[in-house]
Amino acid sequence: MRPWRSEVIQVALVDDQPVVRSGLRMMLDVIDDITVVGEADNGTQALQLVRTHPVDVVVMDLRMPGMDGTAATTRLAREHPRARVLVLTTFDDDEHLYHALTAGARGFLAKHASAAQIVQAIRSVARDEPAFSPDVLSRIVAKATYQPAPSDPATHCGSGAPINLTAREREVLLLLPSGASNHDIADRLHVGVTTVKTHIASLINKTGRTNRVQLAVLAIQVESSALLS
Repeated sequence: MRPWRSEVIQVALVDDQPVVRSGLRMMLDVIDDITVVGEADNGTQALQLVRTHPVDVVVMDLRMPGMDGTAATTRLAREHPRARVLVLTTFDDDEHLYHALTAGARGFLAKHASAAQIVQAIRSVARDEPAFSPDVLSRIVAKATYQPAPSDPATHCGSGAPINLTAREREVLLLLPSGASNHDIADRLHVGVTTVKTHIASLINKTGRTNRVQLAVLAIQVESSALLS
């Protein structure tokens, strides 16, 4: 029996391959706290689906005909921020992957991920926490390392305007690239989870990023800049 409706994570599946959507649906249909509320085979249909159904997580392919996953992610982040995007990618999607990150995707998994990894990623993204498979995270790190960064990214936003981070905010920022959850960060820094959430909200506000995944990329640039300076 499924739990009370408000506790169920409502998921949309977006992929131009019906067999992929079918496999994901069969896998998720047996999970008590997740329900698939609809499917789409391109970004345009995904937007229509989210407009007409309450959706918590959109499991999104990147390469699709018509509106692709990156464009759809951009629109969803702007128009329907409650519908958080989890990208399910292939190994040759590096450029699309990074663009989807900057568009506002909350997590990334390779398409060969196990059922347990996919379920856990959906739950994490629904809690607004990042979800990466290790191989995808390593590719994001490598890509971010070579992106242009301010001379001191920890104290400047992307436009170069100075900002001020507290020592604790810097500590939280530099823990984000590992994919650490709020509970992990709280344990590491010996603070409460609510405190961690407050620091992340402050970091988003100060840096102009839209989510913690983009903050993770900023943290990578901070570390790379420090090593190269």
